[in-house]
Amino acid sequence: MVATSNRASDSPATTEHLIGAARQLGGESLGELLELYRNYLAVLATTQMDNRLRRRIGTSDLVQETMLAAHSDFGQFRGNSEGELVAWLRQILCNSLRHAIEKHVHARKRDVRREMALDNFANDLDDSFDRLSRLAVDPDPTPSQVVMKQEIARKLADELAKLKPRYREVIIYRNLQSLTFDEIAVRMEIKSGAARMLWLRAIAKFKEVCELGPEAAQ
Repeated sequence: MVATSNRASDSPATTEHLIGAARQLGGESLGELLELYRNYLAVLATTQMDNRLRRRIGTSDLVQETMLAAHSDFGQFRGNSEGELVAWLRQILCNSLRHAIEKHVHARKRDVRREMALDNFANDLDDSFDRLSRLAVDPDPTPSQVVMKQEIARKLADELAKLKPRYREVIIYRNLQSLTFDEIAVRMEIKSGAARMLWLRAIAKFKEVCELGPEAAQ
């Protein structure tokens, strides 16, 4: 399930300002910065948790563990940009995921392939979010309107968080992971036809609730 954040997404410049404020002040400023990425991390975690792990730990629990670790280890973060922060948070999520597998699925060895797959998928995820944004808005591009991929991903994750869990999951599987309806049916433990109908309803609802401006579709 994607965790819901009530805070609206900010511009990249504001994010960089928050990184500086978090370094100087910590506490509430750091919490405000990390909260911007809760939904993005939840979407990424949803793509990586199989049914065995889902039965033992919730996506929100995995994300919360990641957020707590990021808060505790923020002094080790040396970046200044949103892209560097996102990459750092993804690595912490990798570690949290590995620990969850070791604890709940009794994995004996470090699964390097899973970590590599998560990092590679995260790099492609921004492009998938970009494509998904075009379902939600009627783009009217101008040369001056340029939106960073990380910002698009963050905004779309916040929009997905407005949907009920089953709608979020089926959109993530279909539009962000490009799974077939048969594969989605296995993940969600429903029939293939039901998966397709659920996806159609989810996309319709997503278009209804999405509040992105035209600049998000550039």
